[in-house]
Amino acid sequence: MTARLADIAAQAGVSEATVSRVLNGKPGVASTTRESVLAALDVLGYERPVKLRRRSAGLVGLITPELENPIFPALAQVIGQALTRQGYTPVLATQTPGGSTEDELTEMLVDRGVSGIIFVSGLHADTTADMQRYEKLRAQGVPFVLVDGFSPQVQAPFISPDDRAAMQLAVTHLVSLGHTRIGLALGPRRFVPVLRKIEGFIKAVHDQLGLSEPEIESLLIQHSLYTLEGGQAAASALMDRGCTAVVCASDMMALGAIRAARQRGLEVPDDISVVGFDDSPLIAFTDPPLTTVRKPVPAMGQAAVRTLLEEIGGTPAPHSEFVFMPELVVRGSTAAGPVHAAS
Repeated sequence: MTARLADIAAQAGVSEATVSRVLNGKPGVASTTRESVLAALDVLGYERPVKLRRRSAGLVGLITPELENPIFPALAQVIGQALTRQGYTPVLATQTPGGSTEDELTEMLVDRGVSGIIFVSGLHADTTADMQRYEKLRAQGVPFVLVDGFSPQVQAPFISPDDRAAMQLAVTHLVSLGHTRIGLALGPRRFVPVLRKIEGFIKAVHDQLGLSEPEIESLLIQHSLYTLEGGQAAASALMDRGCTAVVCASDMMALGAIRAARQRGLEVPDDISVVGFDDSPLIAFTDPPLTTVRKPVPAMGQAAVRTLLEEIGGTPAPHSEFVFMPELVVRGSTAAGPVHAAS
């Protein structure tokens, strides 16, 4: 115990007597000093005495579609940390194929008395889904915030990246490199982020390369699944149509596109350029490092928590959409198109 007191005192920059007073809950210690000692406990990996643990302000549910795509754990981490800092305990509920549905997870969280729920890329993003489930949740008095996907039918705050602007950034970058045949690989059409990416892509390609909307729709857009295999299949189809660059709706799809190119004996970026979307953790360390459109995950996660806590606190945020601007991160998977390369 003496050794432990000495360690904590050294870490906190106070005397062992002060550490003892804090650990025993004695008065006469400044709040800043008390916080320093508790922080030292955390840093050194010691458990806080039970009586000093902050009581949770409540549970907050976080429902994600899956955790295989690294963008979801990244967002969950930001949201979880922000909730913990505010005294809440995050409860992560993940859908898995053949496992619990979003409705079942929601019911489970409500049964456990959560203070609120954050939905990430849930059924609210699916234009074919019944939005009445969210109105029922509101009628139960449970505050919630929806991330990635917008529906005018749901009276709730939405947090989204600007998917149209993301496509504008990607296309502008590839056109500046000399590419004139740019494909778009993305998920099923029924999802709101997909529809918005298509809108942004068509406008950017039309404005910068002069192609008509029917040409772009029929030749340059390929739907698939949001997986590595889905990206591989979509990119393969786009390469068959002569695309020298492929914009992908997720980094996982982009890794699939790179695999498709290599299966044909092509080099990325010398023979074909690939752009991802998300800037998932570790994506800067792929071979080649991936050029991607970075989703503003920290800002979106913190905004989701801030908005939910306002709802929980009885001062609801406007029932509208908060849209966050992405940014292009240029790395090694894009290079000059065929015309530029030959000149």
